[in-house]
This record gives sequence, C-alpha cells and structure tokens, in this order.
Amino acid sequence: MIGLAIDVHRQLGPGLLESIYEECLCFELAQAGIPFHRQVAIPVVYRETRLEAGFRADILIPPSLILEIKSVDAITRVHEAQLLTYLRMSGCEVGLLLNFNVLRLKDGLRRYVLSRRADSLPATRPRSSG
Repeated sequence: MIGLAIDVHRQLGPGLLESIYEECLCFELAQAGIPFHRQVAIPVVYRETRLEAGFRADILIPPSLILEIKSVDAITRVHEAQLLTYLRMSGCEVGLLLNFNVLRLKDGLRRYVLSRRADSLPATRPRSSG
C-alpha cells in the first residue's frame, strides 16, 4: 500500500485536495488487484447502542487496515486522535495516516497499531514507518 501511495505522490506532488489523492490511490489499488472499500461508514456505539451517525474512513483494506488521507501543512495530534478513534470504533488493528502535502511522502506517513489485550482496555502505540 505504501508503495502505491508513493507512486501517487510522485505523479501528483503536494498541494491537491485530499479527494484527488484518494481517487488516485483507489485507482492504483484497483489496478494492483488489492480489494478495498472507499468512504466506509463506521457506526458509533454509544451506551451499548449502535448509532449510524458515525464517521467515514477514507479507505478500508480488509480485514484490518484503514488508510486516512490528509493534505495538510502538518499532521497534528487531532489527526492522530481521529485515526486512533477510527481504529477503536471499527475493530481494525492497523492505520496509516498519509499526508500528501509534503515534498516526500515518507515525511508525511504515520503508522499506528491498535493492540488489544484480553485483560484490559485497548492500548495504542504509534509505529514508525521507517
């Protein structure tokens, strides 16, 4: 997935809308034969009630990877919190935060892993994309 995102960034460069990068990355995923779902509605469970007024993950690659696409000056804690919330609410384990508004995509890439321990609440830890 990261290689395909780098290809998109090399072709387009920084400065476009998130929707353009999402469209092109979905094109690349389809060309590579990688199954994915775009703009996936993920419900919120509130007080044990499933509410459909949840949020939309940009790209979901089954079974457990969310790609969240940004085109911002810098990734902030709010962006990180958004992705971590998406992971918790969706049950997915890995998330990639891809900021295309950088000179080199590797500088705008963050990987997060949601670890689940049976004896405690879910814990998160950012992972370096290296």
